[in-house]
Amino acid sequence: MRHTPLGTLQVSAQGLGCMSMSEYYGRSDWDRALSAVHRALDLGVTLLDTADIYGAGHNEVLLGRAIADRREDVLVATKFGIDRSTSDHRRRVRGEPDYVRRCCDASLLRLGVEHIDLYYLHRPPQDVELTETVGAMAELVAAGEVRQLGLCEVDADQLRQAHAVHPIAAVQSEYSLWSRDVEAVVPTMAELGVGLVSYAPLGRGFLTGKGDPGSLAENDSRRAHPRFQDDHAAVNRRLAETVGTLAAQMGITGAQLALAWVYARSRQLGISAVPVPGTSSPEHVAENVAALTIPLDDAVPARLDPLAREVSGERHGALQAFRPRVQL
Repeated sequence: MRHTPLGTLQVSAQGLGCMSMSEYYGRSDWDRALSAVHRALDLGVTLLDTADIYGAGHNEVLLGRAIADRREDVLVATKFGIDRSTSDHRRRVRGEPDYVRRCCDASLLRLGVEHIDLYYLHRPPQDVELTETVGAMAELVAAGEVRQLGLCEVDADQLRQAHAVHPIAAVQSEYSLWSRDVEAVVPTMAELGVGLVSYAPLGRGFLTGKGDPGSLAENDSRRAHPRFQDDHAAVNRRLAETVGTLAAQMGITGAQLALAWVYARSRQLGISAVPVPGTSSPEHVAENVAALTIPLDDAVPARLDPLAREVSGERHGALQAFRPRVQL
């Protein structure tokens, strides 16, 4: 397993996204999810990614149980800031200092750990200035409850403002063959020494060829995602077919090719990048980790890079569409 720096942390070059183990992508299976986490650890994955919103705390509890006897093998990353306590339809993005401290205490309790290795603000806050929230997060570092700080889905100006308050180890953003918005922030990230943690590197599964809305469970949130809607999906399916065809020619899976592209592209951009593909399948964990050993010659990225221009539909679902009301 290769490792890469995120701030002062040395993390596995691929992490594991745990969100779908609790909700959003259909029925969850506790035992299968635990097996997936254990398989990841056995393969050398150290960065496990969760959030207090996933399953309304369920995901942190699950992850805490999974690592209870292997804490020394794990770097725990979790997030706070999206308050869904009044209902999913009335979510707020919060960042006031008292809320920051309460969220951290609650996550530590659910995870059953004494500190969080990488603590993210899930989105820029709607109620206070970003710098005030980061200041409260910095106090958690000083208290020994958090080791490194991260931000999710921020622009370059927001990253600079936050970094001036306390060093930011990583920006987590959606990044894949069909979602490349964060590349606009990369020059600032490279300048400040901030790493990229890419969520949904498989296009929420679409790039693996599993983009047919009819194949998704009734309670799968991707049914409402713009790129999975019928008209958009018909266009995007051609993209997934291109990935699948090229992968078959190389003797690998579409998922492995999509991940290998992230690694190749991050080297071109000159930043540390750690994709965190999400799955509750031990078999898919092993398949994804194998992508670390797949080299791509220059011809492959050259064929794949233009695909982002062919994507139909916005990448933002309801959660990703949050924007701060405070103008920074």
